[in-house]
Amino acid sequence: MRDATLCYIFNNGKVLLQKKSSGKFGEGKWNAPGGKIEKRENPENAAIREVKEETGLAVKNVQKIGLLAFAEEGGKLFSAHIFVTDNFSGEIKESEEGELKWFDTKSIPYQEMWEDDKVWFPYLLKKQKFKGAFLFTKGFKKLIRQKVERADSL
Repeated sequence: MRDATLCYIFNNGKVLLQKKSSGKFGEGKWNAPGGKIEKRENPENAAIREVKEETGLAVKNVQKIGLLAFAEEGGKLFSAHIFVTDNFSGEIKESEEGELKWFDTKSIPYQEMWEDDKVWFPYLLKKQKFKGAFLFTKGFKKLIRQKVERADSL
């Protein structure tokens, strides 16, 4: 599995989340638009491209705020580069990736997100840089171990 990006778009106290479609990695879970980093593509450009493909929005001034490492028992290992921005243009157009919805930052649907999100999302909401590592059972079904900390640099 290649490294991936997530890009959280903020607007007037709300954050744009995407509920992944059936058959997609993370199906049924709310997450940010994002995806795999292509060969010879840097994480920032991948985040910008993925947002455009999945939402129709053009984002600018994306800031890297987090770096997360994920592993499953006896299996895959990958990292996710986490970006934030409040600078975007265009109209939202849903894609086959999933439903898009703006959530008030005080009403994040943690119960419908990845189990690790509730651990690191508070850093993101406070705009604090962070690093984290997570170990899941096979198939990324259940979180076993976690570590998150503030980071001065990423």
